[in-house]
Amino acid sequence: MFAFSHVWPWIGLGAAGVLFVLLSTNALRSDRSVSRWRDLVWLTWAAVFAYLVHQFEEHGIDVQNRVYAFRGFLCAEIGFADTNTCPVPLAFITAVNVAAVWVAGPLSALLAARWPVIGLSFFAIPSANLFAHIFPTLTLQSYNPGLFTALALFPPLSLLAFAAAITRYHLGVRAVLATLFAGAVLHAILMGSLLSFVNGRLDLDTLVLLQIANPLLSALLVVILSGRRVVRRFAT
Repeated sequence: MFAFSHVWPWIGLGAAGVLFVLLSTNALRSDRSVSRWRDLVWLTWAAVFAYLVHQFEEHGIDVQNRVYAFRGFLCAEIGFADTNTCPVPLAFITAVNVAAVWVAGPLSALLAARWPVIGLSFFAIPSANLFAHIFPTLTLQSYNPGLFTALALFPPLSLLAFAAAITRYHLGVRAVLATLFAGAVLHAILMGSLLSFVNGRLDLDTLVLLQIANPLLSALLVVILSGRRVVRRFAT
């Protein structure tokens, strides 16, 4: 039997297939009077779909036909070239991805119709992940697992969501900047806690719990820094 830590990317890919079908209909739209490209609910669901596909490139099969390749890349990034001796636990990778995308993603989309800023807050995750793929590519001049889908999917969806947040939902530039900042904080907590675990300053249970709480903390940060009450906003 395969462990869940290796099966979940394939489950996510199946969920992405279901979402793709639903996104092509009106089922996930909150307002059919406007384009889906200006509907933050639909855009948040689209971002969940994009991230599920991205996770498969990272942890399923990447474009170089390697299986579960991202862990090896991450290990090398923190100084462990040999994945057999690398201390990065599978539970950490699973907790990060399931909490951020499988849980926070759908919740953000479901709440976005009433609280658009919550939908916007989910884009902190792909925004942070995009830069986490770009910087190593620029410094190492090589491909890393997840780079292709990060570049192809995250920028257009994020820019559309930011534009809708400003022009249709009137959340303001401040909310967009808060989302980008929250993404940076989320990534810092993720990597900081992992390094603390590797250096023996954090136990595994605490490491996993931090990854589960991290997306919630990111959303709260966006809400607080946006400077607005979380109320329903309608387009004018």
